[in-house]
Amino acid sequence: MATATTTTFRVRGFHCSGCSDNLAKALERLEGVIRVRGDYDTATVEVRYDPDRVTEDDLRERIRASGFEPE
Repeated sequence: MATATTTTFRVRGFHCSGCSDNLAKALERLEGVIRVRGDYDTATVEVRYDPDRVTEDDLRERIRASGFEPE
């Protein structure tokens, strides 16, 4: 396993804390994602992941597929 990487995305489209919770759950289902912290107040999601198993592009694609726009 490669060293885990952490990245934070600003996310457009959160309307409530449930939105950030739902996005966190969707990202956690990706193989290689270790931890997700969504924050409605700052409109961000922090993702810790194994870059050998999932890429930043995969994360962005999942965010979009969940109905949000990563910045």
